[in-house]
Amino acid sequence: MRRRLIWIDEPRFLGWGCSECAWLFNPSGPPLGDSLEEMTRQYERQRTQDFAAHVCAEHRRSTDSGPGD
Repeated sequence: MRRRLIWIDEPRFLGWGCSECAWLFNPSGPPLGDSLEEMTRQYERQRTQDFAAHVCAEHRRSTDSGPGD
């Protein structure tokens, strides 16, 4: 199955993660920009790059239900 970026809504985490492993997107800081539109683009760019760069084997899920399950 191909991994996807999914929205996770759990008691301990609200944000983006991987559909196939326990990787969660944690921004390195607030998005930068001169407008809300520019800040949104920066946030989405960082999220997309971090997701593409992660290796699922390095973020294995525990035997408990993982994010998005």
